[in-house]
Amino acid sequence: MAGSAAEGTQFDTRQFDQKLNEVLEGQDEFFTSYDEVHESFDAMGLQENLLRGIYAYGFEKPSAIQQRGIVPFCKGLDVIQQAQSGTGKTATFCSGVLQQLDYTLVQCQALVLAPTRELAQQIEKVMRALGDYQGVKVHACVGGTSVREDQRILQAGVHVVVGTPGRVFDMLRRQSLRPDCIKMFVLDEADEMLSRGFKDQIYDIFQLLPPKIQVGVFSATMPPEALEITRKFMSKPVRILVKRDELTLEGIKQFYVNVEKEEWKLETLCDLYETLAITQSVIFVNTRRKVDWLTDKMRSRDHTVSATHGDMDQNTRDIIMREFRSGSSRVLITTDLLARGIDVQQVSLVINFDLPTQPENYLHRIGRSGRFGRKGVAINFITRDDERMLFDIQKFYNVVVEELPSNVADLL
Repeated sequence: MAGSAAEGTQFDTRQFDQKLNEVLEGQDEFFTSYDEVHESFDAMGLQENLLRGIYAYGFEKPSAIQQRGIVPFCKGLDVIQQAQSGTGKTATFCSGVLQQLDYTLVQCQALVLAPTRELAQQIEKVMRALGDYQGVKVHACVGGTSVREDQRILQAGVHVVVGTPGRVFDMLRRQSLRPDCIKMFVLDEADEMLSRGFKDQIYDIFQLLPPKIQVGVFSATMPPEALEITRKFMSKPVRILVKRDELTLEGIKQFYVNVEKEEWKLETLCDLYETLAITQSVIFVNTRRKVDWLTDKMRSRDHTVSATHGDMDQNTRDIIMREFRSGSSRVLITTDLLARGIDVQQVSLVINFDLPTQPENYLHRIGRSGRFGRKGVAINFITRDDERMLFDIQKFYNVVVEELPSNVADLL
């Protein structure tokens, strides 16, 4: 993970978009763009039980891709949705699928393909959680598991199959997976999938599916092979492009602390506390409950901290933010929900006590600390389970996050 920090890395969305436009020139007649935006899940006309699942899962407000992408998919349109990893694409197509299933028919009606077993299993979890109140039956068909077990589950009947191309093709070929009722086909991380050489298998699978089928392609980039697939298999697709935010990580030094275990984070934070109180700092955790827990723990050790989260009424939040802005309190503990609202000029240290669950939120948390030309420092607490996410964040933002040196106070 070590290496020299990529100095002044900024998202160059211009280059990315220009490239994309070159590829898409002359394809205009093929795509129509779709610009309708729904600011809340309630406004999307979703089934009551699906909404319950979405809120129970912890979503409060749809992300940019969800605001644009769920409704056209629910309408049965072929969609090409382009957004970076971690922007909420999974929940977008899961919602679209769950909205359109006929739950009285226990036959496979939707097939989702992903490039890796881990991703397929992750999608299965999200699909199952969001469709919990609808009683959805989902099965992940991936390599490295028992073929016989797969056959048994498929024969018993499921609504949705999520899988990797090899195993799914195998199940179709053995006729354990019956394609007759499949009406939705989703390719997730299509660019990844095509670069892994699954192209022929995807074509083979497609040949076995019913001719009238809704296709959704989700991808961070649209290389020529992905465009070719969309041309071959889709009719009048609408294209939804969500750009990366124009915030910057320039001037922000980013470090990680290897805490190994979740239960060691608190000690680590307390060790850092004197450093925190030198300047104003914000500590991010992933749940409201954890805000309360951490606030109590810190206060019981006589550390002065403020806390805000979405369960507090606006008035209380305003008072706490005023205290923090005025400097009478120097450490603020909060959740992502409020990350975008914290425009505190003096914040020069951000601690991710929990890594964000989506890479895009990393920018919203720390992208503000370097604003107004000031320097900032971000420190990420990493347990063994977080290593993959840290890797994704580094790849996503093209930055190097180094281990925290002992002289952190000098950096502020």
